Amino acid sequence: MPNKKDLLLLFDHPTEPVFMDKGGNGTMFEVPKSYLTEKYNLEECQIVKMRLGDDRPKVFVSEISIPDLSFPESLKRNESFSLFIQSHRQKAGYLIDIFLRLDSVEHLKSVAVYARDRMHPVLFHYAFAVALLHRPDTKDLNLRSFWQYFPDRFMDSTVLQMIREESFVMQRTEDRRPIVIPIKYTASDLEPEHNLWYFREDLGINLHHWHWHLIYPIEITPGAHHNIVKKDRRGELFYYMHQQVIARYNAERLSNNMGLVKPFNNLTEPIAEGYFPKMDSQVASRAFPPRFDNVKLTDLHRKVDQLKVGINDMNNWSRSIYEAIHHGFIINDDNESVRLDEVKGIDILGNIIESSVLSPNSMLYGDLHNMGHMLIAYAHDPTHKHLEFPGVMGDSSTAMRDPIFYKWHAYIDDLFQAHKKTLPAYKAEDLSFPGIDVLNINVKSRGQLNRLTTFFKESDVDLSRGMDFQPRGSVFTRFTHLQHHPFEYTFDVNNSSGAPLLGYARIFMAPRLDDNNSTMVLADQRLMMIELDKFLIRMPPGESTFTQKSINSSVTIPFERTFRDQDSNRPGKNTAAEQEEFFCGCGWPDHMLVPRGKVEGMTFDLFLMVSNYENERVIQPGVEGCSKSASYCGLRDRLYPDRRSMGYPFDRLPPWNVTSLNQFLTSNMKTVEVTITHDKTIETLPPLTNRNRKVD
Repeated sequence: MPNKKDLLLLFDHPTEPVFMDKGGNGTMFEVPKSYLTEKYNLEECQIVKMRLGDDRPKVFVSEISIPDLSFPESLKRNESFSLFIQSHRQKAGYLIDIFLRLDSVEHLKSVAVYARDRMHPVLFHYAFAVALLHRPDTKDLNLRSFWQYFPDRFMDSTVLQMIREESFVMQRTEDRRPIVIPIKYTASDLEPEHNLWYFREDLGINLHHWHWHLIYPIEITPGAHHNIVKKDRRGELFYYMHQQVIARYNAERLSNNMGLVKPFNNLTEPIAEGYFPKMDSQVASRAFPPRFDNVKLTDLHRKVDQLKVGINDMNNWSRSIYEAIHHGFIINDDNESVRLDEVKGIDILGNIIESSVLSPNSMLYGDLHNMGHMLIAYAHDPTHKHLEFPGVMGDSSTAMRDPIFYKWHAYIDDLFQAHKKTLPAYKAEDLSFPGIDVLNINVKSRGQLNRLTTFFKESDVDLSRGMDFQPRGSVFTRFTHLQHHPFEYTFDVNNSSGAPLLGYARIFMAPRLDDNNSTMVLADQRLMMIELDKFLIRMPPGESTFTQKSINSSVTIPFERTFRDQDSNRPGKNTAAEQEEFFCGCGWPDHMLVPRGKVEGMTFDLFLMVSNYENERVIQPGVEGCSKSASYCGLRDRLYPDRRSMGYPFDRLPPWNVTSLNQFLTSNMKTVEVTITHDKTIETLPPLTNRNRKVD
């Protein structure tokens, strides 16, 4: 019987031939002769096996008839691959559909082995991962994080060079030292935007963005498995996840005494901030190109990528979207009017603005979000005159490193907010919960009440699965990231209804002061509200006290889920924790749950609302699925677990006469002032490591 976990070995060492050893125990695939590429013949394959030794575990691959793969193969292995380019998405969608149609794990393994060395490595990784996540017989496989296979997309290229040197010189893995990723390596303090290096270049944040787009692909072959794209409230999730990213980014800007991000809403204006990523692509063997200061966008026409889009196209699409918002309806492909109502309107707009295959009229409303990324990514070579690859804005695993990402998405969010402003303000009956009074809310961390502390911390990660053509064994890199001390919420609720009730506890936080050090009006502060948690509570009659630990947030995934070695440090077999490991991995990183704050302390408003769960309950189909990080990622194979609009109750403008958060409160809400202090101390690790040391 085939072991479906063997499929995961096909991700290892992505640019090496499939017949080389994979996995920590050196497993080798026994590949049919007809599956070998022209580059390596059977004799050369046997030489490698003799050199590595014939006593290694084997995975035998059946020889079957291979479907036509010429379409996805047309993207060469050393070119760039981007989900923002439609022709690339179509190639990936074609390959996903082939993987999904295969009738057994054994046949999937055969086709994947054949395709692996013929496809662009990132295209193969993306398509194969999407297929494994959605096939009924493989969706329980525990996919590892993208950084483990393509570390070049997450760190300084000089670090990877030093890792190769260390692994070659120190043949014994226990003698190898961790290679340190320097702090602030992409710019100096002369660049004010680089104050936010710890946010934009954080490994976990960039992994979140890649993984979100992995589980929410935007293209599939017409007539194929449409449910891969058509997931519950998919367009609204695109809006809300990115809106929360901008809210969090602005909180970090205020933490660094910087102004709020300004939307990039005039494509003819120069982009003031340059970005020099200092990264090399191991696939293309060339550097990610930089963008210099004050670059101006020009029309994009790259035949090699089937890309042709002009500034006028972007302006026309934007104008059409704004007109639809202000008229309250869109025109679909059948020339029918579809109303942008309070329930489905935001979801329709999300599918239009991102321009997935669910867009009801891509001819009229275009491909605004994706082409904005590509216009910026190719600003240095818009016509392919210099045979250049895209900058970091051209890939979902690297785009969040660039300051322009946040300006572009601030503009994208403005489109969504234009729609939200057309909706009526919530009435008292939309917000209140009769019989429920929230008496207080507090947060405690390390014995301190309503005070949170952040600091920087060093952690090690093992990159051995993604370091190709080098001596095997663990190789560590050490990076510095923001962290906070654990905390927990405590709140008291009085239920005067006389009967037990179910409530949804919704916790948000936002800075109290704006960039001019003035108290924010609620119309502005609502856009800064960061969702921290959302969970069900059971309220018996009378007063009750509830607590919730920060590590259990519905927004985040634990640090260990993102970075630890999932082979050597797994939960016990058949335990609840192991079942949780089947989760697809999407989620905001826990270490970035709390904004940095200031050394002298920064004031935030912590907000709690207990809403009526009976009005918000979602009846789920009888399937198991992911249960963490639902707020930003939804639930795999299930409906979004909340009938309310994402971001409720702050997704709409408040009534005209409500100017402050306190005026907004009903009896089932409460706020408290919380101070976030940043400790400048860095929690360091010992200078040496070995393969048996526990990795954070």
